Amino acid sequence: MTKALKLTGLLMLVLAAAFSAAILANRHTYSFALWGDMPYARNGDGAKDGEKMARLVASMNAVELAFTVFDGDTKDGSSPCTDNAIGQETMDLFNKIKAPTVYVPGDNEWADCHRLNNGGYNALERLDYLRKTLFADGFSFGQTKMPLQRQGPARGLYAENVRWLKGGVVFVGLNVPGSNNNKVHDGRCLNEKSARTPADCEADNAEYLARDAANTAFLRESFQIAKQQQAVGLAVVMQADPGFDLPETEMENERKKAGFDGYDNFLAALVMETTAFNGQVLLAHGDTHFYKVDKPLTDQAHLLKNLTRIETFGSPNLHWVKVSVDINNPDVFSFQPVFVQGN
Repeated sequence: MTKALKLTGLLMLVLAAAFSAAILANRHTYSFALWGDMPYARNGDGAKDGEKMARLVASMNAVELAFTVFDGDTKDGSSPCTDNAIGQETMDLFNKIKAPTVYVPGDNEWADCHRLNNGGYNALERLDYLRKTLFADGFSFGQTKMPLQRQGPARGLYAENVRWLKGGVVFVGLNVPGSNNNKVHDGRCLNEKSARTPADCEADNAEYLARDAANTAFLRESFQIAKQQQAVGLAVVMQADPGFDLPETEMENERKKAGFDGYDNFLAALVMETTAFNGQVLLAHGDTHFYKVDKPLTDQAHLLKNLTRIETFGSPNLHWVKVSVDINNPDVFSFQPVFVQGN
């Protein structure tokens, strides 16, 4: 073999190694979108969200995204929970997105549908409708589909709880809605603004207990998978804001005082699993419509350094959050609020 051929062969090996490294780097460096709490029929100034939604979809479609995750509330809390509003219109919206899109349900689509201004539906019937309609197979929404692992069978119990793996991170979507996770306190169930009956109140609390246990089990299982896969991160997406921003003092926890106890079991499991996990944990949610990135758990004396909370935008502020993943970054996740021009 001539010296020239040897040099050429060596160069090819170097280029091949560099190409392989680039592929590996690309596989573990990517971005995804977080959005939710939109569209609302009307925002505070009476204007409709329709035109804003078109601009928001175009904004996400203009960027290369591995996937998007919608963290609940496809409609406002003062409009009827019709089949079309929580079903077909939702599917049509998500399928306008080029990237695979995962839907995590919120309280406005089912838990609050008992309210008379929502149509006075049975909340559990609406949840069953969502499962049969929007969680009917093993794939995401979007113009490009992504396979998902569901906790329960498609169309069945807990089909809305999903998991997928991407570039060193385990992603988990859980049905943890606002309105105290559908846990109803004694004396607060029956009122003039609700169609609930005493039997509905009992059924809602039974549903909460069973789903809360299922959510916690799926969360723990996901952490175990993350450890087995030597994942650098785990991301949990849900709809509810469990009252992180209510103050705690040495004498009193305002979050518990305000009636956010429907999240206690889930948060306790999240804290325990995060503490035992070597990677970074991201908790994403919507519900209160203010963009925030912070570390709210557990209290001032017991900071969970490897857990970050991100709260997404919501109507009338129709924007989205670009989350970048880089396994070579000690924090794994980085965040960029994307303000949609005209919104």
